[in-house]
Amino acid sequence: TTLSLLAMILMASTSEGATGRMKVYKPNLPKTIDVWTRPDTPRVIDSGNIFEYMNGAGELYLAYRFNHLEVYEYKADGEQSILVELYYMETSDDAFGLLSLDWGGEHVSFSDSPASKSNQSLTSSTRALYGAGLLRIWSDNLYCRVMAFSETPASKQAVLTLGKKIAAKRKSPSEPELLKILPPDIGMGWKLRNDRIGYFRSHLVLNTLYYLTHQDILNLDLSTEAVAAPYDNINGKNRTRVQFLFVRYADSGQAQQALDQFHRAYLPEHQKDIVAGPVTESQSYFKIEDGWLGYKMYGPCIALVFECPDENSARMIIGQIQFNLLETGG
Repeated sequence: TTLSLLAMILMASTSEGATGRMKVYKPNLPKTIDVWTRPDTPRVIDSGNIFEYMNGAGELYLAYRFNHLEVYEYKADGEQSILVELYYMETSDDAFGLLSLDWGGEHVSFSDSPASKSNQSLTSSTRALYGAGLLRIWSDNLYCRVMAFSETPASKQAVLTLGKKIAAKRKSPSEPELLKILPPDIGMGWKLRNDRIGYFRSHLVLNTLYYLTHQDILNLDLSTEAVAAPYDNINGKNRTRVQFLFVRYADSGQAQQALDQFHRAYLPEHQKDIVAGPVTESQSYFKIEDGWLGYKMYGPCIALVFECPDENSARMIIGQIQFNLLETGG
């Protein structure tokens, strides 16, 4: 049976890889904003000097498909500076991924007309978040940080005005196609935590979302894409949380190799159960120290669920993913 959504995910990824690469569009930043003034030219950072600029934090941006960074510092006599960082990523998905690592803060809209319903999906129309002097923006292939070193009413207004200038006339693509794999509800009580959805390509980022091990046991790199999110079950006396992970590889061979390595590293004491089908599939369920773990392979994709309270929950969640693959694609 053809998995319609899986086909859509693969087609979207292939199309983006061919046509959605980084297009240089420079936001029209004002020379002066209130009492703050920027230099004529930015400091330009690329993969060769990113660690000189931000030390170890550069790994985060290189974990996505990073092109370059432009930095402007707005200064004013008697005032703390305002820093503008424009991260040019290869695709909109990469910029979204950086925003998805932290959904905290006040939601900000810079659009005069709301995003279309097709663009809202799981994370609603969130394109910018503000808190404690820091504004973070996802604007097409651009991820931006605008930070006031001291938050005052004037600096907050300046930061938000700069954000609006950055986002002006830029496209607002939909979220990554891979997010469509996440059902909002599963069974009678499992609810997706929209504020914990993370999109990524690297095990370093995965470990900030859900720690597995310091090693890259899923063979993640810039050719892969993945989404992780917890589901909460509020039925019963105690809240229960499970962690879901879905990874897409370049082909089924790479997915199988990754699944084999994951099993050897994470489940060395368990025998692996392989089930063959029309689409290459492997599925297994195991009781480990922190609950039940389940996984299933769909062609070049792997679905995994962790910390389930029982085997039935693990099977139901993995089964719902397969149902969602079939139903969402129509």
